[in-house]
Amino acid sequence: MSVVKSPLSEADLKTVGDALRGALVDLVDLSLVAKQVHWNVVGPRFRSVHLQLDEVVDTARKHSDTVAERASAIGVTPDGRAATVAAQSVIGAVPAGWIKDVEAVQTLVDALGVVVGRMRERIVATGDPDPVSQDVLIGLTADLEKHAWMFQAESP
Repeated sequence: MSVVKSPLSEADLKTVGDALRGALVDLVDLSLVAKQVHWNVVGPRFRSVHLQLDEVVDTARKHSDTVAERASAIGVTPDGRAATVAAQSVIGAVPAGWIKDVEAVQTLVDALGVVVGRMRERIVATGDPDPVSQDVLIGLTADLEKHAWMFQAESP
């Protein structure tokens, strides 16, 4: 039962709701992965990678709030609980301990690649049923692709 009346049909609401919920999981997980790497990065490029990781965290957190609020606005309950994120995550695990700067960069290249790919699928899925949600996904994907480009440029 939803206390918010959706402007979308049931079928469209399911499609868009699944896309927004999945986007929220990916963004929460991306922020956690980037923060974990941020705390443990070491090496000659420590400072630049450390600061770049915080930029990813800020972007993911900002957009996770936007996605969750968009879901709520159309009558979909957002779910960013730790158990949900852990169960639905598709981002690879971050190794425990110190992470060399080169490995940190590769970890983010991989994570951003997975998340961007899934966001692009959601953009396609939401185009017809809800262009407003699609627009949210387009904007956040552009920001994530910028981070992906910057981390790829750091790769050896």
